[in-house]
Amino acid sequence: MTVWSQVTHTFPSRSKGSYLVTREIEQAVSKEIKQYKIGMCNLFLQHTSASLCLNENVCSEVRRDLTMALDHMAPETLRYEHTDEGPDDMPGHVKSAVMGVSLDIPIRNGELALGTWQGIYLCEHRTYQHRRSVIITMQGEKR
Repeated sequence: MTVWSQVTHTFPSRSKGSYLVTREIEQAVSKEIKQYKIGMCNLFLQHTSASLCLNENVCSEVRRDLTMALDHMAPETLRYEHTDEGPDDMPGHVKSAVMGVSLDIPIRNGELALGTWQGIYLCEHRTYQHRRSVIITMQGEKR
């Protein structure tokens, strides 16, 4: 029998950067995920100028380099038409569109089945601090 669970988690306000949030996600689903033997966990970020990704979970240089590379890919200096919310808004939309706002991670024996070096990143693309929320939906077979 397939079981479904859903929780919403709001991250603390953060300014531009790539943040390792694996532990925050694991804590947010700690009660619900334990009931699954096998399943899938979908993370859906409810925003258009931030993103989610999986990447290196040990070296903080990777997070800084990712932010630098994204800034190079979509710089604030381009002549964007959409400027209503400031010069960092449209580059944030571009980065979010390229990176994506959702992840699917397998559940195995009541835990997220991430690889040894994989961590969940919240990438904030706006300069100033913003609060971001993620809907976490789990489905699978009970233990």
